[in-house]
Amino acid sequence: MPFPVEPMLAVPGALPSDREQYGLEVKWDGIRAVMDLTGVLRMTGRHGADYTRRYPEISGFPVTDVVLDGEIVALDPSGRPSFVRLQHRMHLTDPDPAMLRLYPVTYLPFDLLYIDGTSLLDMPYRTRRDLLEQLDIGAPPYFPGDSDLLAATMAQGLEGVVAKRLDSPYRPGTRSNWWIKVKNLDTREVVIGGWKPGKGRRAGGIGSLIMGVFTEHGLTYVGHVGTGFTDAELERLHDVLSPLEIPRSPFHNPVPWRNRWVRPDLVGEVGYTMWTDDHKLRHPVWRGLRPDKIPAEVVL
Repeated sequence: MPFPVEPMLAVPGALPSDREQYGLEVKWDGIRAVMDLTGVLRMTGRHGADYTRRYPEISGFPVTDVVLDGEIVALDPSGRPSFVRLQHRMHLTDPDPAMLRLYPVTYLPFDLLYIDGTSLLDMPYRTRRDLLEQLDIGAPPYFPGDSDLLAATMAQGLEGVVAKRLDSPYRPGTRSNWWIKVKNLDTREVVIGGWKPGKGRRAGGIGSLIMGVFTEHGLTYVGHVGTGFTDAELERLHDVLSPLEIPRSPFHNPVPWRNRWVRPDLVGEVGYTMWTDDHKLRHPVWRGLRPDKIPAEVVL
């Protein structure tokens, strides 16, 4: 089997209407990785990134002659994946023993691409998953498409689910609607304190909005949002924010990048998956301005 294998990707969306045709998996908040156990252990991510030396504790699987697809995660004390903890390891090419002890990682396999000399890429998802579970290597289970897994992940503070058609083949490097990622999103108001200039198609306009909430220290930066906008919405926001420009940051805490600052007079609403440990909104999505809210009401 050729290696490295580029992971198959999911499209964002909602749970499908014909849910009985799908299996549901928990969407793990980590780093995608394909593991080759056909000889010397090799592990790669998207675009062929080599993870083998970065995560040396991922070894010792009691199987050989297989290729697995899965997720590298770092678990918090409650056993939930923590992207914040994983960030301590992501850029270390040769971590020292102290980092391995402080921020250990785990590999969660969820697909089987090759076994005993046979490629499984053209086999249906249901078959690949059944073969994977027979290996008994700790693969997280998948659930019927009509189960309440999405609600269960929301209750447990997890990112969401991935719905995969039971008859879908594995197509390396493609983003297919055979797989649909469905995220849990909370919503909240944020104060707009500036914007980051756009690049590429957004050059000359707004790339993302700088968000804040009020705390006892003043306006506190909680992240930036760059998705969920239409082109018309970005143009309208540019027109609305331009008269509010000020020369200095309205935030009491540091904000990365060189930004354009505005008076914190406007409130918007975003969806998001969770608060990170450093008090930032993870995966924010713009929902719109909230002229019915005043900035002083937007508190942590």
